[in-house]
Amino acid sequence: MTIGSVDVWPIDCNEHDNPGARQEARRLQGMIDRGSDPREVKAERHAVIVAKRAEADRAETTFIDAWNTYVTSQRGKWSASHIRGHEQAIKGKHTNAPLEDFRDLKLSEITADRIRTWMAKNVQDRPTFTAATFRKLRAFLNWCADDQQKEFHGLVDLNACSRRVAKDLPKAKAKTGSLQREQLAAWFAEVKKLSSPVVSNYLQILLLTGARREELATLTWDNVDLRWGSMTMRDKVEGERTIPITPYVGQLLREIKTINETPPAPTRILHGKKIEVDVANWQPSPWVFFSKVAEDGRMVEPRIGHNRALAAAGLPALTLHDLRRSFSNMCEWVETPVGISAQIMGHKPSATAEKHYKQRPLDLLRMWHTKIEAWILEQAGIEQPREAAKGPQAVPSTTAA
Repeated sequence: MTIGSVDVWPIDCNEHDNPGARQEARRLQGMIDRGSDPREVKAERHAVIVAKRAEADRAETTFIDAWNTYVTSQRGKWSASHIRGHEQAIKGKHTNAPLEDFRDLKLSEITADRIRTWMAKNVQDRPTFTAATFRKLRAFLNWCADDQQKEFHGLVDLNACSRRVAKDLPKAKAKTGSLQREQLAAWFAEVKKLSSPVVSNYLQILLLTGARREELATLTWDNVDLRWGSMTMRDKVEGERTIPITPYVGQLLREIKTINETPPAPTRILHGKKIEVDVANWQPSPWVFFSKVAEDGRMVEPRIGHNRALAAAGLPALTLHDLRRSFSNMCEWVETPVGISAQIMGHKPSATAEKHYKQRPLDLLRMWHTKIEAWILEQAGIEQPREAAKGPQAVPSTTAA
């Protein structure tokens, strides 16, 4: 073991009482005599110093650094809309981001008092968004506090998003938005007038299937079987589910497919200039609800068209999720068994029999789904497709659930 450089270490103690090489050698020899290895002792001391520095650096971790790590690690488990919600929480959309105040704070500085102050600042103007952001913030802090998150564990205040803090948020109200039977004709009439057939057909299919917004928006042609009348979509409960394609929905899908597979013109006008289109390398979109202007090639924001149709029809404001609720309500008009509508919509089974014993074949779902669609179209004053002639009549008026 080398003590050090001869330029630094004198042979004996100097005038400043600094130990010399002889004194240091005797000290090291004494450690050896006592059974200690000076090299191991030195390594242990160095390891302690390195650990202290690492812990000091870890304690300086800012909210935004941990948040970005969190979002990146969970991205593969989240839906596109959930990812957008987290991005808007930290970056904002049309207004300031709600979590901007926390951005440069250390994780250890995010306390219950800070969160209460933040809620008081935002809850009056944006109560719903603030409550949703609070839930995201709470999930994030719980993730940081998990034992498996060695990088952030121990840095957060576990009481920062406790129930005592959450009680300052407005109570969530049950949403009841839904199309009424007498509103169906006006709704269909205006939706069918939308300039984009993709958006128009998407909204109609959303109502007629009761699907969640992103489940339908991310549907690809690989998962649509028009020949055998079925489509498989992503499901947040079971991973994916297969539902029947009813006659009118099949008609709408074929219209979109025809548009999608029609090659573009060799030239088009862009910003007043005529430009060439590479028709030779053109391919139809893999997305059912495609978009020629969206970055990823699929429709992203159908709410604009829906809001326009609602205004034109003189109907109250309805969200896209309200169309899902509308489908559920319409099912009751034709006495659809609860288990049938739940399986079509992708609801989690609520009873033991539903969870472990009921596995309904697609044809049984088709029989009831066709009847539901026929009733909705009848109320809307829309002519039934020819394929539907036998469907509704094949289902008895009363059937045990």
